[in-house]
Amino acid sequence: MNFGQALDALKEGKRVSRSGWNGKGMFLFLVAGSNFTVNREPLASIVGMGAEITYRPHIDMKDAEGKVVPWLASQTDMLADDWDVVPLAVKAGAAAGV
Repeated sequence: MNFGQALDALKEGKRVSRSGWNGKGMFLFLVAGSNFTVNREPLASIVGMGAEITYRPHIDMKDAEGKVVPWLASQTDMLADDWDVVPLAVKAGAAAGV
């Protein structure tokens, strides 16, 4: 599928990945926006303990090491047609975490 279709899949709550990526197990997922009260670092030093924060929706990636990082599309990603939906993994009868 193309990048537009991959974005639509993310908006539907699905995970997506490119077959052209080198790392195994990598995928993207949409992080919903939320509001929260700052209660720890590093935000406490930046905006103050107890500040109300609006966290905007964005796309994160689970990388090949299993870590999560904010993600931005490259031009190659946006023009690629090798996007696929990644099935949700299930461990011991429960949904696996990101």
